[in-house]
Amino acid sequence: MSQKFTGVGVSAGRVIGSVRRMPDPILPPADGAPLPAGSSAEAESLRLAEATQAVAAQLKERAAQATGDAQAVLKATALMASDRTLLKSATRLVASGTCAESAIWEAADAVATQLSALGGYMAERAGDVLDVRSRIVAELRGVPAPGIPDSDQPFILAAVDLAPADTATLDPAKVLALVTSDGGPQSHTAIIARSLGLPAIVAAAGTTALADGDHVFVDGIDGLVITGPGEAEEHLAATYANREALPEFSGTGQLRDGHRVPLLSNVGSGDDAQLAAAAGAEGVGLLRTEFCFLGKDKEPSHDEQVAAYGAVFAAFPGRKVVVRTLDAGADKPLPFLTDASEPNPALGVRGYRTDLSSPGVLERQLQAIAQAAGEHQAEIWVMAPMISTASEAQEFAQLAKAAGLATAGTMIEVPSAAVLAGQILQRCDFVSIGTNDLTQYTMAADRQLGALAELNDPWQPAVLHLVAATATAAGAQAAGGKPVGVCGEAAADPALAVVLVGLGVDTLSMNKRALAPVAAVLRTVDLPTAQRLSQLALDAESAEAARTAVRAQLGELDRFGL
Repeated sequence: MSQKFTGVGVSAGRVIGSVRRMPDPILPPADGAPLPAGSSAEAESLRLAEATQAVAAQLKERAAQATGDAQAVLKATALMASDRTLLKSATRLVASGTCAESAIWEAADAVATQLSALGGYMAERAGDVLDVRSRIVAELRGVPAPGIPDSDQPFILAAVDLAPADTATLDPAKVLALVTSDGGPQSHTAIIARSLGLPAIVAAAGTTALADGDHVFVDGIDGLVITGPGEAEEHLAATYANREALPEFSGTGQLRDGHRVPLLSNVGSGDDAQLAAAAGAEGVGLLRTEFCFLGKDKEPSHDEQVAAYGAVFAAFPGRKVVVRTLDAGADKPLPFLTDASEPNPALGVRGYRTDLSSPGVLERQLQAIAQAAGEHQAEIWVMAPMISTASEAQEFAQLAKAAGLATAGTMIEVPSAAVLAGQILQRCDFVSIGTNDLTQYTMAADRQLGALAELNDPWQPAVLHLVAATATAAGAQAAGGKPVGVCGEAAADPALAVVLVGLGVDTLSMNKRALAPVAAVLRTVDLPTAQRLSQLALDAESAEAARTAVRAQLGELDRFGL
């Protein structure tokens, strides 16, 4: 008998396949647990050595089959599994009467602590040690290793949720779709699925019951998972598989009537920027500068920052690159800048607010951005995250201008900023709406919590009303108005992109994979149609009602399988 599970579709696609479950996390053994009854230290040491060798061999084999970043991650982890120092430390603990699981757990913990204290590159290797530790303990226990399961055949990955680290070995050629019981539409899993173009459903309650080998239909458009799919599901999957190919993005975003909507890309590094440029992005709408800071225990030097930003600017000569200053805090803590003891970091000292607790970091970052801008031909705009008041916008604009940066704006992520957008825009040059956080704060719903996924949806009419208010305030500014963009994940949804343009948004920024589908759908509507559809969304009583009403008017979505 088939079962139906309902979640939130976060990445389009309809596929049928067999399930592989993400292994459960490895639970730590008891501290100093003794040798198993009837076993000797010699036998336990041999068991430990064999488990270590097996893990190293598995990782080397997978590395040989992988490419790019995944191969590099697997090779580094395989080397750590073969580390003699780690094995010797654990073997000494076994010799003193500790079982193999507890010995390797304790020894790895000590090595990871030492690496973390060294900072920089060595600190980043601490995670490899802890990953190896879990794999060795899994081998000793005879249970599946943590991480994305290995398989000779493509499969549908079912999990409670995915941590960012889990994605290092996520191969879109092997994973047909993602289904998680937790997470939300703005969670890491959802963002990753969209960037890889994988059909995905999050917050699908009850899918923890799915087992390895279950045959299921996954509908990332309507948010459905159905076991034992029948003819209807097979028809839907076949129709999706035979959908019309999307035209390549021409590099010019516009509506059917010629109304221009520049399509930009969100990037986090020079490599990202090169790929975005190759995909036709008209510029960068969001440069996440955290990539230069994360994983470090001290502030990067001026020269390090100049080089990192310059690598992005070089990819877009003569084009706009919007740089978001450091958005540390909440889910992006930095040991030298943020307070890990904050009881509610999402509402704490994050983004622009870190300049209050650590003055100087922002000013030095702006100086590095300005120098990098002077060395390249890109048109550089800068904006501050987590601006809540007009006075904060004015302070940031003054800092940016003092550093030599001519165009300064702010993110609209906090409801107060949307309500006061008119006052804020009187003090800066542009605004960019971060729909991920604006949704989270407007609906008071943590974007990582699956239980709140229905609330944490950028189609929520309350969120769209704040977007409309911001766009109206931008258009009311003197001399023909000031620019307003959207750089949150909402811009990557082709149907919602139409609504955003109808609300008055000037530019959209998204992951590079979304450029072609968004461009294709925008070209099917004129501005009056986009405005009419945006009013439908504003008048709806729920996110689902808004989405359904708008999608019903956009026949091209089915044509392209969106």
